[in-house]
Amino acid sequence: MNEDIFREYDIRGIADKDLTDQSVEDIASAYATYSHKYNIKKICIGRDCRLSSDRIFKTLSQKLIKYGISIIDIGLVTTPILYYCLHCYDVDGGIMITASHNPSDYNGFKAAVGINVLSSEQIQKLKFIIQRKNFIPESAPGQIYFNDPLESYIQDLKERVNIQKKLKVGLDCANTPIGLFAKKVFDEFGCETFAIFEEPDGTFPNHHPDPSVESNLDDLKKLVLKKKLDIGIAFDGDGDRIGVLDGNGVFINADIVLLILAKSILVNNPNAKIIGEVKCSKVFFDEVENAGGQAIMWKTGHSKIKEKIKDEDALLAGELSGHIFFKDNHYGYDDALFAALRLIETISSSNESLSEMIDKIPSTASTPEIRIDFPEDKKFAAIEKLIKEVEKDLRDFKVTKIDGMRIEDSTGWALVRASNTQPALTLRFESDSNKNLLVLKEYIKDKIHKSTGLECKL
Repeated sequence: MNEDIFREYDIRGIADKDLTDQSVEDIASAYATYSHKYNIKKICIGRDCRLSSDRIFKTLSQKLIKYGISIIDIGLVTTPILYYCLHCYDVDGGIMITASHNPSDYNGFKAAVGINVLSSEQIQKLKFIIQRKNFIPESAPGQIYFNDPLESYIQDLKERVNIQKKLKVGLDCANTPIGLFAKKVFDEFGCETFAIFEEPDGTFPNHHPDPSVESNLDDLKKLVLKKKLDIGIAFDGDGDRIGVLDGNGVFINADIVLLILAKSILVNNPNAKIIGEVKCSKVFFDEVENAGGQAIMWKTGHSKIKEKIKDEDALLAGELSGHIFFKDNHYGYDDALFAALRLIETISSSNESLSEMIDKIPSTASTPEIRIDFPEDKKFAAIEKLIKEVEKDLRDFKVTKIDGMRIEDSTGWALVRASNTQPALTLRFESDSNKNLLVLKEYIKDKIHKSTGLECKL
């Protein structure tokens, strides 16, 4: 088995190569063994529309029932629907079969015990159980039965969101499972809804299902401009990440979307804690504080953010990738559909358009997330070397080491961290001018070269 599939937040690899039937059976056995001490007797399993998902579901479920675990098959769903079932169904855990925004030949698992999704050391424990073949004995078999949670999930959304005036909304469903019901949901909330790429297709024929990449939203932009819509919303492969265009077709970074949502929450919840990851703009943290909130910077990763929300009792959190987590009138997990509805609720209760709201937010010169290929087994050590190289300078930088290295001075900030999902280093820059942005980029470029020998283009 390829041990690299056991990642920081989930299990993910090339379906036909890394997730063979034998590998899937071993993962099922490891999950049953790991969860045995938690007395797991019944779980729900959902899957995305990838071509390998049905095979993997069949293999996974048939192996799990041999350990006495009964399974509620919730069918073709988004990851947030699986999370909803963990909170609202009488189950002891769950597994979502998905590779999120990865290419169509990938697949994987997001596994939960209780309502908590496994991550980091817990995922590594599954790997160690498989390495040792230290599985619990099989027992009297469990059962498999089907239950469709969609109507219950939609009703739950309706009880949590109040859209006060009709908006014209464009949706890019990216040929993913959310296309089965997204337009229906927005229509029922009173929106005038226009949707593209609604039919689930595991080959993703129209574009890659990653809404954090602006070029993937080109067709949505055309729709927004053609129909003169108020907002465009794009979803990722499993429905837990959001991409946003304003009424002018302008791509809005997820940290700015998060800021708008934070301000709406802080109106009725002064001093509430709001969490942003290390890649978020300094504007986000400053403006949350200015609006009367407590801004908290934390590590990248949906599982890490969920843990932090619980630890801090925060009402909202988010990542630059488009994961947005609501604890305010919600369960604390990331649901792109709920985030989209809450954003539209915010706009509908204001006299301003989304673009007018954004115009009031201080502007900066910034880069999107930048990825540099780097060997998997050397990337974390490279960050340590980079930190030491920067600290030699004794420059007037504030250095934050929450997740990688984020340096900040009076002109702006730069982040370099090891990706937890790819053999790569992740970078982002922000400054008060394009000139100072270039200075920061050249500084980091030089330090990366000195500490690792890598010549990179930024």
